[in-house]
Amino acid sequence: MNSLFKTALLCAFISLISFQATAQSTKYKCMLQMSNYMGEGAYVVVSLVNAKGTYEKTLYVMGEDKKWYKSLKEWHKFYSKKPTNISAITGASVTGGDRSITTIEIEDSKINTGYKLRFESAVEDQKYNTTDIEIPLTTAAMSEKTEGKGYIRYVRLSKI
Repeated sequence: MNSLFKTALLCAFISLISFQATAQSTKYKCMLQMSNYMGEGAYVVVSLVNAKGTYEKTLYVMGEDKKWYKSLKEWHKFYSKKPTNISAITGASVTGGDRSITTIEIEDSKINTGYKLRFESAVEDQKYNTTDIEIPLTTAAMSEKTEGKGYIRYVRLSKI
């Protein structure tokens, strides 16, 4: 009986440690407002990039047809080297003047440590924007509206 109690206690301790070791993350509502451009729907990818500007993770892809992923040139280089299943984080492309509301999940350990969210955009037969928007993952920057430089008018994040 004593060994059974010790085994149960050890299992509970290991479970507690493993629970604490997993990365804690927070979900954010991401509201993206497109500018009033003319043309096809934009493909937009939201990526986590480190302080050196290197892609680390794909957080969301707006545009479901894989044949157009090559138009998101810098992200596609990363994605081609480290392909992952992105079907759960993929939605429709966004046309001029439209609004998209999605949910993205960000590890808490990335906040206030030099990471950024990069919004890359492309429209068929038009200009490609490697960094339509970059939002520093700081508490202050994530609570503000961020203006875009290309097809995206602005992005606003709010903690869920």
